[in-house]
Amino acid sequence: MAISPQRLMELEELCRKFRIDIIEILHQRQSGHPGGSLSAVEIMTALYFEIANASPENFSSPDRDRIVLTKGHVAPILYRVLAEKGYFPVEEMTTLRTINSRLQGHPCTHDGMGIELSTGPLGIGFAAAVGMALANRLMGNDAWVYTVSGDGELNEGVVWEAVMSAAKYKLDHLVMIIDNNGVQLDGTNDEIMPMPDLARRFEAFGCHVIECDGHDISAICESIDIAKNNIGKPTVLIAKTIKGKGVSFMEGKNTWHGAPIDDASYNTAMIELRGE
Repeated sequence: MAISPQRLMELEELCRKFRIDIIEILHQRQSGHPGGSLSAVEIMTALYFEIANASPENFSSPDRDRIVLTKGHVAPILYRVLAEKGYFPVEEMTTLRTINSRLQGHPCTHDGMGIELSTGPLGIGFAAAVGMALANRLMGNDAWVYTVSGDGELNEGVVWEAVMSAAKYKLDHLVMIIDNNGVQLDGTNDEIMPMPDLARRFEAFGCHVIECDGHDISAICESIDIAKNNIGKPTVLIAKTIKGKGVSFMEGKNTWHGAPIDDASYNTAMIELRGE
């Protein structure tokens, strides 16, 4: 799908606004996961605003596309995108991680909120998405299922069991998008659990693999176009990203996986993101 220059500018500005709001609310709450939320901004924006047939109006329809955030700890970007789409008021973001709020630290399904699956334990989301894609096929439903997974999440064995199942059943309407920022809670992926040649690994499991710049909305959309022309295999889109993207002192740092944002860090981040 070709995106006009004007539309691309609108989406990029939306991404900047999302990053500002994520830092704002996580600073207020002194809790949450900034690093991975910032790295997934363009991926989530492209999915919800350009790619998927998903909206508050069709959320109860079996024909809707499904987006499953399997790396549930980056709920702030999911919530912010859903609010912008109109699933719930943007003002509700201020209740993030508070008692009795619908916006808990990991996504929890509530009627009308647009959340397809409660996620948190890493690995379960893609396995459930395989089930969703199989159910669509059994119902003769041509809808798509997209997952947004973390590369650190690939340490979980259940992911690879689910990938094998997706390949066995030739689920070509299932797309796993990997937020490939190279960093997890305790360090870099190479330090914790090296997985070199990631594309070849997925190909060996029977997947169609595409690689792209995960901060380039046009590239993400073009990659999904390619995925939609693939027949007989699930697609894995390895989207290269930067943890903490947009805030210089957070970029590539595992220490910002889930650290509270102090006042000095908040002020510096706001200056950078607002271009002040």
